[in-house]
Amino acid sequence: MNRSLYMVRFLLSLILLLSLVSCSDSPENGSSVYFGGEIVNPTSEYVVLYHNDSYVDSVKLDDNNHFAFQLDGIEDGLYHFDHTPELQYVYLTKGDSLLARLNTVEFDESLVYSGKGSEINNFLIEIFLTNEKEEPLIKEYYSLTPEAFSEKIDSLHAIKAALLNELNTDNQFTPKALAMAEASIDYNTYVNKEKYPFYHKKETGEETIHELGEDFYGYRKNIDLNNKDLTYFRPYFDFMKWHFGNMSYMTCLENCSTNRQPVSDRLHFNKHKLTLVDSIVKQTELRDILFRNVAMDYLLREHKPSEEATVFIDKFKSLSTNEEHQEEIDLLYKGIKNLQPNTAIPNIAVKNINNESVSLKDLANNKKNTVFYFWTADQKSHFRNVNKHITSLEEKYPHYNFVGINLRTNFSQWKQLMDDYKLDTSKQFFGENFKELQMAMIIDGLNKCVIAKDTVVVDGFANLYTSL
Repeated sequence: MNRSLYMVRFLLSLILLLSLVSCSDSPENGSSVYFGGEIVNPTSEYVVLYHNDSYVDSVKLDDNNHFAFQLDGIEDGLYHFDHTPELQYVYLTKGDSLLARLNTVEFDESLVYSGKGSEINNFLIEIFLTNEKEEPLIKEYYSLTPEAFSEKIDSLHAIKAALLNELNTDNQFTPKALAMAEASIDYNTYVNKEKYPFYHKKETGEETIHELGEDFYGYRKNIDLNNKDLTYFRPYFDFMKWHFGNMSYMTCLENCSTNRQPVSDRLHFNKHKLTLVDSIVKQTELRDILFRNVAMDYLLREHKPSEEATVFIDKFKSLSTNEEHQEEIDLLYKGIKNLQPNTAIPNIAVKNINNESVSLKDLANNKKNTVFYFWTADQKSHFRNVNKHITSLEEKYPHYNFVGINLRTNFSQWKQLMDDYKLDTSKQFFGENFKELQMAMIIDGLNKCVIAKDTVVVDGFANLYTSL
């Protein structure tokens, strides 16, 4: 991590504190928390605060685009605030008087905190941004030997750990806050280690998984696989997904395969994952969201109705205690069955530029093949790339009708993008109900597209870049 960048963030937070201090009323009660700030170029009228996956409170921006939460009796720990379509973590401790400022044009990059509680939050956002910047570099490391890869990864880890140690010396974080800061560093490192054998095989073209030294996974003996405080922290959960995937693969390779060749059956592999999670993870919420992830992963990769899929869903339901997750998996499987070839296109409504409802069936009701593709304002590079790609596809396939559906974007922001990029409004529509569209069209990635003809599905699981 570049220390000069961290100092820039510190100075910005000082300026922010001076500029906003007049609009904040610090809590007099030491058990209260004040969390407020300013959002430049807002994309929604509200800021919504969550703890884990539970709603805490919401506030409306005032005429100056300021917001303020006064929170009493809340639990110390990790929260996240949502300003549609973006969200980010915030760590709150009793007695905090925290101010945030951000510009939605560069949401994460512009986010800076000031006031009591700012040090831990500025550190968390800086680690988040640093990890994003390191991704291309780490991708290059996967071709290295295990020893060389570990050396590179451990060096990046040490730089961040040294900065945290210095910051903690100056600020004396609470044990819980320090543990969260350490987790933000550790689990991003650990997930790269869990990925290594698979990415190394892919990058080098080796036929089998590379032999690893005894110390390669040395960190595993110190990790907590039942950490309630980290259950909804993305680096920790990403690690858990990769860890159980890795363990399942290696267990299967050792016990179920022949000639060190893995069993290719997805049902077999995902049963291993369910069994491992069930035997190791005891924390109820963490168990349930891991079970949900395994079920989602299996169904979205298989995306075909079968007797095996039904058996797998029954197994998932016997383990999961979360009824919402069970209903979600049932809905997903129903959506998969409804997107098979020769079925009717889902009769879901979207909005046109005049805010009028139009059904997908109406949009596909012509003799041309219709390609439904998806994009969102918060994935700016994808948005630009997909527009360029659609232009080339329209030239290549003039007998196709390409229909763009926007997701997770404010309606007024979507209209502004139509104008800014001069998009054809007769071919662009606004998806108001994301969850409904996600489940009906099985949107598991932004390169997903659905091809239909005369309201009938041709390919419900096509890829915009490889299927045409």
